[in-house]
Amino acid sequence: MNYSVKNDQPNSHPFTCTIIAILTGSKLSPSAQALNKASHQQLQKLIKTSGFRGELGQTLMLYHVPNLKTERILLVGCGDPKKLTESKFRAMNLKMACALRDSNTKDALSYLTEVDVNKRDTTWKVQQSIECIEECLYRFDELKSEKNSKKSPLTKIAFYNDENISNAKINKAISQTKAICSGMQLTKDLGNLPGNICTPTYLAKQAKNIAKHYPAIKTTILEEAQMKKLGMGALLSVAQGSDQPAKLICMQYHGAKATQKPVALVGKGVTFDSGGISLKPGEAMDEMKYDMCGAGTVFGTMKAIAELKLPINVVGVIAASENLPGGSATKPGDIVKTMSGQTIEILNTDAEGRLVLSDAITYSKKFKPTMIIDIATLTGAMVIALGHEACGVFTNHDPLAKNLVNAGQQSWDRSWQMPMWEDYQPLLDSNFADMANIGGRWGGSITAACFLSRFAGEIPWAHLDIAGVAWKSGKEKGATGRPVPLLTQFLIDQCKK
Repeated sequence: MNYSVKNDQPNSHPFTCTIIAILTGSKLSPSAQALNKASHQQLQKLIKTSGFRGELGQTLMLYHVPNLKTERILLVGCGDPKKLTESKFRAMNLKMACALRDSNTKDALSYLTEVDVNKRDTTWKVQQSIECIEECLYRFDELKSEKNSKKSPLTKIAFYNDENISNAKINKAISQTKAICSGMQLTKDLGNLPGNICTPTYLAKQAKNIAKHYPAIKTTILEEAQMKKLGMGALLSVAQGSDQPAKLICMQYHGAKATQKPVALVGKGVTFDSGGISLKPGEAMDEMKYDMCGAGTVFGTMKAIAELKLPINVVGVIAASENLPGGSATKPGDIVKTMSGQTIEILNTDAEGRLVLSDAITYSKKFKPTMIIDIATLTGAMVIALGHEACGVFTNHDPLAKNLVNAGQQSWDRSWQMPMWEDYQPLLDSNFADMANIGGRWGGSITAACFLSRFAGEIPWAHLDIAGVAWKSGKEKGATGRPVPLLTQFLIDQCKK
């Protein structure tokens, strides 16, 4: 898709379609008023005749409005302008994108950037519009015998800039957003693949492919024999019940001087999670192919920063495994020794994500990172706490959490800091090992984070529990690509410091 920014006034450009905002009660936005004047009031008459009220998300395509040069006018309702939040702005842009897609429009100029959204500038509005367009146009049909024959002809969209912001600055933001969307698409594609294709071995191959396309990335793969020598008993215990061998994937992005210490991203890559011996209920178990979305996020973020050529060093460590109830599977009550030397009593084999992450976090410390951020679809308790709107942030370093939350606010890929007080740690006590892998029913996402904190040690560390945001269920089932925007924005911000 070709995106650009224009300063063209309405009815003075060569685009096939002009997109304008209509407010509640059919009130016209400034660009709509200009078009109405050019049409000798015919536009407003057509709007009134159609019954279009400007309600949020309402769309209507008008063709060949008298006296206008543009072939089509797409009306987009934005509701009450005093109540137009960031989320509502995204909602109206999603509707706009779908209307363009379904109308077979080839190119368009959007004036939706002129509406006020909580003091957000044009740059932000353009970035969010692009994300919504890419989300609307995304399709995953590579495994269908018949591909989607109704592929949208949409190839070019421009955005109106009427603020004191240079077009060059907005174009830079467009390039940044395209890279983020490219990373999100990779994350979605990996998440949407079924478990019989997206195995730990498949993820390892994809990591090598990324390194081939981006010279700044170097990929290495640790096999089970190497992990055993390193003492990764926790990670290997999860893979015991599966015929698929576990993989520890390491992707190193070199964008700065070799002397600069990296940021470590650690992703949970459980490519299918049955729960192991502590078997999950059968309902919706197919969605456990999404239990590798933490790993997918690392893949997508690494791709995004490589396309942006960010001046920063980042290491991505992915613990990839299946969790199945085979004859050699780990049993509740088993005790394993981690790479850190600490021992774990496994009381529930369905709390496997923290096991693979414990060894991956320890391994990431060999790169002497300035900070460690792990990303995982870790707990159902996180979904109960925050729903599907925000991921949870847990940390041993409040400034790091603040920076992550701020990056989420800027990218509108939001997160929320959760408590991780010392009071929760005793819930992980074990009579037989250094710790148990679960802490009881209450505060499940918090005790999971407390468990991981024991492997981060004194290094600034944050845990993103993305169980509620990584995928959608129901009719719109599919991976979301989150939190690639949050992490990419965070790394962009780090480059400015």
